[in-house]
Amino acid sequence: MKGYVYILECADGSYYTGSTIDLDKRLNEHKDGRGANHTKKRLPVQLAYVEEYLRIDTAFKREKQIQGWSRIKKEALINGAFETLPNLAECKNETHYRYFKEKE
Repeated sequence: MKGYVYILECADGSYYTGSTIDLDKRLNEHKDGRGANHTKKRLPVQLAYVEEYLRIDTAFKREKQIQGWSRIKKEALINGAFETLPNLAECKNETHYRYFKEKE
């Protein structure tokens, strides 16, 4: 069964990532306030990004991956800046940076 992972942009500028087997039906649920709690409190919503998979379980795994991403990385995905995604996965906090600089 096919599956989709999608990103919605909410009225407050936040992003919601979900997965479904019926994209049109799920989008209508979100737009009608019958979707997730996050989206029903932030209407209207609009589709920002979608990926199609042969299996729903693959789409669900991808959903969980994207949910863990930073806002900047999600925006790179939405904007098609795929070449920047690996760099955006790198840890940028000061402790991590100092640790690896000392190892060099």
